[in-house]
Amino acid sequence: MSSSDPIEIVVLGDRTRRVLRSVILSLISVIGTLGSAQGQPERRHPDVLMVVLLLIGTIALYWLRTHPVAVLWTTATTTLIYMLREYPWGPVVIAFVIAVFTVIRLGHRLAGWAGLIALYVGHVGGRIILGINADGVYQVLLVGACFCVLGFLAELFRAHRDRVMAATKTRREEELRRAGEERLRIAQELHDVVAHHISLINVQASTALHLSDRQPEQAIPALAAIKDASKEALVELRSIVGVLRQSGESAPRQPVAGLDHLDHLVTRTGRAGLEVHKIIHGNPRPLPTGLDRAAFRIIQESLTNVVRHAKATSATVRVQYGEQALVLQIDDNGDSVTAQPIEGNGISGMRERATALGGTLTANRTPAGGFRITATLPL
Repeated sequence: MSSSDPIEIVVLGDRTRRVLRSVILSLISVIGTLGSAQGQPERRHPDVLMVVLLLIGTIALYWLRTHPVAVLWTTATTTLIYMLREYPWGPVVIAFVIAVFTVIRLGHRLAGWAGLIALYVGHVGGRIILGINADGVYQVLLVGACFCVLGFLAELFRAHRDRVMAATKTRREEELRRAGEERLRIAQELHDVVAHHISLINVQASTALHLSDRQPEQAIPALAAIKDASKEALVELRSIVGVLRQSGESAPRQPVAGLDHLDHLVTRTGRAGLEVHKIIHGNPRPLPTGLDRAAFRIIQESLTNVVRHAKATSATVRVQYGEQALVLQIDDNGDSVTAQPIEGNGISGMRERATALGGTLTANRTPAGGFRITATLPL
């Protein structure tokens, strides 16, 4: 194989891994116990039953993931019989230790501690029946201490696993929340861009159709406005799509629409037959990108609603640069009966934009019979 050839990585299936684990643990348990028996002449001599008990415990680990509690009691039973028959000490408890760790780590805490206590009580009871000597008392205390350490270590592993799972769940929920917010932001951007330009195109197309037969020369400005509106819509849509295609958090390649585009918005809306007056209070100054974009979109959506729903002939856009907040007010002279409803028509989207910045947005009818949008965005 040449140095440029890719390295093949063999991935074992779950069943294969479980079989290998049982085989390896069986070999370790049997060979290790037979080896340690050479230095324990006082213990019972190894026989077939000893080997069978060891194999039952290690082979049962194959089903540990699917039937953890049943495997725990199986290993506890074989270990207890092994200990009461006084076979040589060795890696006899390896299967039981693995079972206890897994059961407690998987959340079966009661079953895990019950298995530990049952094995210890059975061991002590058996030693009492068989007669405890000085060495036996020491052995009982040692086994009890080892079981306590085993249980607490298993609890530590379980607590660590729970913390990791909780952190992973929190991270995933945060990722889903951010993804949802990003989808909402993109949907709002697309809605604002498409709704505004399509509304202008619709108004101008209606005008062009009305004038095409009797006064075709007067339909030309309306057609030109349609061309300009569609071109601007394509530019803004491409800008949004371009940002989506960029990797990471790099800045967009095209400037984001903000209040510096307000004059152009007023002119463009005027072509649809709505006379728009712009009034600025305070000293205009650079704003944070998010706030600047939200302010522009709120004004754009408000004017779009006026064109589509208010049956108004004029609108007034007031922008007040305060020390603590930027205040937007958009009024129209539409009919109070046919004016926009309090909710709907993009108002909820505008309110969400304001709320996301810690601000407020209200929509009310004016005493003169028109409609008013007021947004307060903290600086």
